[in-house]
Order: sequence, then C-alpha cells, then structure tokens
Amino acid sequence: MKHLMVSSSENAHINQSMIEPSETNNPSLVKPGRSHRLRRCSTFLIAGLMLVCVLITGLSALSNILLPAHTPAAGQLSELDKARLAEAFHLRSELGDMLWQGWGQENIPMILYNEDYTFLVGYPNPPSGWVKVPGNETRGGPWEAVPNDLLEGQTYYRQRLADPTITPQAFTVLVGDRWVSSLPSREWMEIQLGNEIKASTHPFLRPAFPYRLAARLFLSAAGGVDSYIGGLLHESFHAYEGIHVSGRISTVENLYNQNQSHYPWESGAFAGDWQVELNLLADAVQAKSDEQATDLARQFLVQRQKRRAAANLDADLINLERQKEWEEGLAKYTELAIWRLAATTASYHPLPALVGDFGFQNYTNFNQRWSQEIEQIRRMANDQGDTRFYYSGLAQATLLDRLAPDWKTKIMGEHLFLEDLLKDAVNK
Repeated sequence: MKHLMVSSSENAHINQSMIEPSETNNPSLVKPGRSHRLRRCSTFLIAGLMLVCVLITGLSALSNILLPAHTPAAGQLSELDKARLAEAFHLRSELGDMLWQGWGQENIPMILYNEDYTFLVGYPNPPSGWVKVPGNETRGGPWEAVPNDLLEGQTYYRQRLADPTITPQAFTVLVGDRWVSSLPSREWMEIQLGNEIKASTHPFLRPAFPYRLAARLFLSAAGGVDSYIGGLLHESFHAYEGIHVSGRISTVENLYNQNQSHYPWESGAFAGDWQVELNLLADAVQAKSDEQATDLARQFLVQRQKRRAAANLDADLINLERQKEWEEGLAKYTELAIWRLAATTASYHPLPALVGDFGFQNYTNFNQRWSQEIEQIRRMANDQGDTRFYYSGLAQATLLDRLAPDWKTKIMGEHLFLEDLLKDAVNK
C-alpha cells in the first residue's frame, strides 16, 4: 500500500533522527550566536548584582556619615527633646491618677542627659548635684539656667558632666530632698545604641555596616517615640515609689547588689522551671475568661513554689525576686498601662508640639507593642539579669487588674508583694 511504502533515503533519515539528539535538546549543540548571548546576559547579571552590592555598601557607609555621631547642640535640649518631655508631663497629669492615686498631680521633676550635659526640668532653683540611689553618693555640681532657652516658657537647668561615665542613669535620683526621674535623651540613646552595634561588628565590616541606621530602626521597631514617652513615665513611677515608700527602693537595690552573684542565672534546670512559670503567666494574661485566668494564676503560684524548692533558693534570693518584681515590674506595668490609656481615652489629646516628631504615632501602635511584650514574657527564662522580673511583675500586675481590681490600694506598703496579692485573689 502506498502509505506504507518509504524510500530508503527517507528511512535512513528517520532512523538517524531517532538515535541523534536534536540541537534543541542538547546544550552542546547550541548555536554559537545563542551561546554568546547567554554569556553576555550572565556577564550583565553579575555586573548588575555587583553594582547593587556596591550601591548598598555605599549607602550604608553614607548613612554612618550622615546620621549624627554626637548630639547636635549638646548644651541645650532640642525642640523634640522638649516636646517629648512636655508630653510626658502632660500625659501623667491628665491620666496618671487613673492608674495610681496622686501620681498625676505629684510634683516629679525630670532629668535628661546626653554625652556632655545633664538637664533638669520642673525644679526651680535646684540645690547642687544629685544623689545616687542606693548608696547616697552625691554626684555632679551646681545647676545653671540654660542660657537663652526655655521649656514651655519656664527656665530649665543644666550642668556639664565632669566624667561622661558618671551620669544619673536611667532610674531615679534625689536632688535635694526631692525624687527626680532620669533617662538619656532619645537622640543620645540612639547614638549610644549605634556605638554598641558598631563595637560588636567585625572591624572589616564596620565601614559598610549601617550601625547608626540599624539603631534608629531598632528603636522605631520597639515603639518609637511613643515607647520613649512610656520610658520617661517608667522612671517617673520609680520616683513615685520613692516618695510613697521612701526606704524601699534602697532596700531593693542593696538586696540585688549583694545577692545577684548567688542567683542561679546559668542553671539549665532552673531556666527550664522558669520557662514553665513564665508560660503560665503569659497564658493567664491572655486567658479568655476570668475562670481560666484564675486557674492559670493558681498553677503559676504552685510552679513558683516548686521552682524555688528545686533550686534550694534561700530567703534572700526569694526576697530578691519578690522585691524586684515590686520595683521594676510595677514600673514596667505603669509604662504600658499609661500608654494604653493614652490610646483608648477618647478625650485625651497629645500636645500639638509632637506633630513635627515623625517618630511619634499618637499612641496608635499600642496593641502591636502589647502583643510583643506579652510574647516577650515567654522569652525571659534565660535572661542573665533582672529584666526577667520586669516581665514576671508586669504579668502579675496585669492579672491583678482583672482578678483583684483594688490591689493598688495595698501594694505600696513596705512588705507587700505582687505574688501575695495574687494568692489572695485566686483563693477567694
């Protein structure tokens, strides 16, 4: 039949095509022009990637040059510094009494410091220096009015730091007989963090790594200016603690300094027990019902007793935990609670001066920060310092808001602890 008949030449062609790969299937048979185009595209791609790397490196190095290495005009507060301080005073005066009786109206001056100067705001004609707590060490010298500058129409004061390593620190100090809160300026905080990142970066990478930009981004991710204002009020609350329980802050600090070297920070079993405890606290804070929160709080208290017994903690180390939760846990709680009030109180309006502060988000970022902080509770079991007590104290205070709303009328006594009030609440 005609359609089955194939010539010998056609048959040879078919057989050859069956055993020899086509040029489209065999890279070795790619035509010279196509190979040249591929090599040229590869060259352009590599060159483009190298150019991008060079540009990123250049921009990183440029960011280290353009972002400040020193506080601009260090001898006076910047307009943003003054706006943030004024907002902290304003926020506390408007909403502080909703958290702590009398805190909103308490006369608590504030200190800010940078690498060269310490500034004192809200304290007319202050006596010389400041007193470190604990230790009652007098530091610094006479205060002078900042020349040609005011804060909300009022004189504020400064003194040059004789030694940049001796500052009022981020805490509370005494100026004369008055408790004063203290914190670095945000500009100096950012510069310090950038310097720390730089110091921890390999010398070969330092010129290219954007350590100053990294510090700025880190502080922004941690809540930005809203968080900084909360930090100002965290330290203001320490001053409130000093005013209302005058000797307790020194007691807590001395206890911690004398016993911290004996605390089993590096014990794996101890950290594991702490992890169970912190998970129970975080779960209790996030509980859907009061009944569930109560049950989880009860489990936390049992686990706490087991952990202490397993580690054979003595009375001083147990007291260290309880006292630090009182001192720093309450301050951490207050820092976040005042932020929440600013975010949720419809009648509250920040000062107009903050409009020009692009890092300020009008407290609208509270929910995001709150979620981050609750998750942070779970990550503190291996912390090598007292910060774990900030978070265990924060969690207990938050639970007491839910389970024993009158707890704040009791906690400012000399010998009351958060876990005692929580125990009372779950055993009702």
